[in-house]
Amino acid sequence: MSIRIYKLSLIAIALMFTLFFALTIIPPLLEHFDIWAAISAGFVNPYASGYATDVILCWFILMVWIVYEAKVHAIRHGWVCLLLGLIPGVAVGFALYLLMRLSHFEKSVKPNIK
Repeated sequence: MSIRIYKLSLIAIALMFTLFFALTIIPPLLEHFDIWAAISAGFVNPYASGYATDVILCWFILMVWIVYEAKVHAIRHGWVCLLLGLIPGVAVGFALYLLMRLSHFEKSVKPNIK
């Protein structure tokens, strides 16, 4: 996969999830603004609970990774990705972090990928 396709894929995935979030979650949230109910709705059955727990723990893994690389590789502004991982979601924060990370390393070392 070329770097161009990699970047475009990450951007497309982040935009698709943002659109999904905007169309499915924002309207009911605006109708009945209850953040706790919105969060709790992710745990309405065992299957939803499994997916919700997976997403929450993926956010924590992303947080550990961002904090670690901020110190080791001096990647800056990762906290923005953590905020985007909360709203609209981990798919957006994770994709943005991968793009930021690639940009950081492209400046210091050219990857061996065409």
